[in-house]
Amino acid sequence: MIIRQQTQEIEKNTLHPRACLSANTRGRQTPEKEGDIRTCFQRDRDRIIHCKSFRRLKHKTQVFLAPKGDHYRTRLTHVLEVAQISRTIARALRLNEDLTEAIALGHDLGHTPFGHAGEAVLRKIHPGGFDHYVQSLRVVDVLEKNGSGLNLTYEVRNGIIKHSKGMGKILSDSPNDMADTLEGQVVRISDVIAYVNHDLDDALRAEVIHKKDIPDDISSVLGKSHSKRIDTMVRDLIYNTLETGLDKITMSDGIMAAVNQLRSFLYTKVYESAKLKEEFHKAENIVQSLYTYYAEHAGLIPNVIDKDKAYAAGDGLLTHVCDFIAGMTDRFALMNFEKIFIPQRWTVF
Repeated sequence: MIIRQQTQEIEKNTLHPRACLSANTRGRQTPEKEGDIRTCFQRDRDRIIHCKSFRRLKHKTQVFLAPKGDHYRTRLTHVLEVAQISRTIARALRLNEDLTEAIALGHDLGHTPFGHAGEAVLRKIHPGGFDHYVQSLRVVDVLEKNGSGLNLTYEVRNGIIKHSKGMGKILSDSPNDMADTLEGQVVRISDVIAYVNHDLDDALRAEVIHKKDIPDDISSVLGKSHSKRIDTMVRDLIYNTLETGLDKITMSDGIMAAVNQLRSFLYTKVYESAKLKEEFHKAENIVQSLYTYYAEHAGLIPNVIDKDKAYAAGDGLLTHVCDFIAGMTDRFALMNFEKIFIPQRWTVF
């Protein structure tokens, strides 16, 4: 028996009956022979980690634009925290950790430079709008590997496209909003657990808010420290889900209410704060200016992908521009903006 088959047998014998077994995957868009060591979900995880879009996440904003401190989160540290929380939950529930990790690591590959400020601009000016979760799926399906895509399994792709909720219900009652697998649903809520806690931590560090600003009814339920809040949320999710027999991923009403209150607090006091909005407006101007410029000078977009592969019938010039802008890191966007729009100093000898 080859190693992959041994792993699949271990999954079958040890995981929960409702876990997604790698042997039962719905497959890839383009069928391919599986390896003799790694399962399909392990290969998906590795393909994501080694792709260029994943590496660029280290220079993409989470919340704070171009922070001077070394300890602020980036989009890369965010997905790593989501992966850690997701794996903790998946292991406790005897779900497939490899599938959970692959979804977590790939869920934000389509995020724009400057975080949600960049996304808001593209949503407004790009025909048909823009959503980072749709772009994340486009990255793995089309844009990576010189326009060939990563050819991931259905389950990972489904988890990526279904992870986002905005200000909607974290755990929706509508099957259309939720991932088909419990592993994908775990990532959806782990995304929230991660960002409400690390964004709060970063906001305190940046002195956008202070500890006294956090409502007492949030702290009394979730805890007063970063680690305590995460522990409260994760433990509540695990034990309440176990009580359902894994019929659904769920939290108790009291903890879910506190999580939603914390999320609303962050939107009001942090994301919409005057200090951040001032910087967001600057970022929005950069993204809009670059989009307009490259729409008129598309020939200057580096030829880093095979356009015949990446742009099938119906994909036009502005899609090419949008892909280029969305793939930029913060510093690459700033560098291009400066090169295009800021007069260069003359060097006098």
